[in-house]
Amino acid sequence: MTNLALQLKEGTKVSHSAAENTKFVSSYLKGVVSKDNYKQLLTNFYYVYRAMEEEIEKLDDFPLHDKLLNRTNKLETDLRYYYGVMWRDLIIPSQATANYVKRIQVIGKQSPYLLVAHHYTRYMGDLSGGQILSNITQKSLNLTTEGLKFYEFDIPNMKEYKDKYRQSLNDLPMSPTQIDMLIDEANYAFKLNMLLFDELQGNPFKSIVKVLYSYLKERFKR
Repeated sequence: MTNLALQLKEGTKVSHSAAENTKFVSSYLKGVVSKDNYKQLLTNFYYVYRAMEEEIEKLDDFPLHDKLLNRTNKLETDLRYYYGVMWRDLIIPSQATANYVKRIQVIGKQSPYLLVAHHYTRYMGDLSGGQILSNITQKSLNLTTEGLKFYEFDIPNMKEYKDKYRQSLNDLPMSPTQIDMLIDEANYAFKLNMLLFDELQGNPFKSIVKVLYSYLKERFKR
C-alpha cells in the first residue's frame, strides 16, 4: 500500500492553487459568469469527459472505474437544455479542449495507468466543489433546477465516498517512479485545465507561464 492520495494532493498543491486563481475561475467563484461562457465551459468539459470515459471503458481493470462518476450523460442533458435538441450540430471543441482530449487519448493507448492522474484531477474536484459551483451557477444564471446536471452525483454520503476513493488510490500497486510520473501527469492535467479556463477568458499565455513556474518549483523541491 502507498500514500498516493496524499502524495498527489501535496504534489499538485501549487498547480491546484494556480488553477483556482485563474481569472475565469476566480470570477466564477465570485458569481461573475456569463451564460455564453458557461455554455462553452460545458461544451469543453463534454469533450474532455467523453474522451476520458471512453478510454477508461476500453480498459478491463481500471481500478477507479465507477459509473456513478461518469459525467458524459449529465453534460449531454445540460447541453440539450442550453442549445436545444440539435445541440450536437452546434458545438465544437476549443483548441485547448482539443489538446486536452488528444493527451487523454494518447496516454489511454500508450500509458493507461496515467489516466489515474486525470481521473483524480477532474473527479475529485467535482466531488469536492460541485455543490458550491452548482449554487453559484444557479444564482448567477437565474436557473431553477435545469441546466445543472453536471454537478449532480447519485452519491448519498460524499465524505465516505471520497475517503473510499483515496483508499483506492493508496491500494494501487505503484512504484516510486510511477508515483512521480503520476504526479507529473496530474500537474500537467491542471495545466490543461488552466489553458482551457484562460482560453475562455482570453489569456492562455498567462496560464502557460504560471504552470511552468509552478511545475519547476515543485520539481526542484523533490
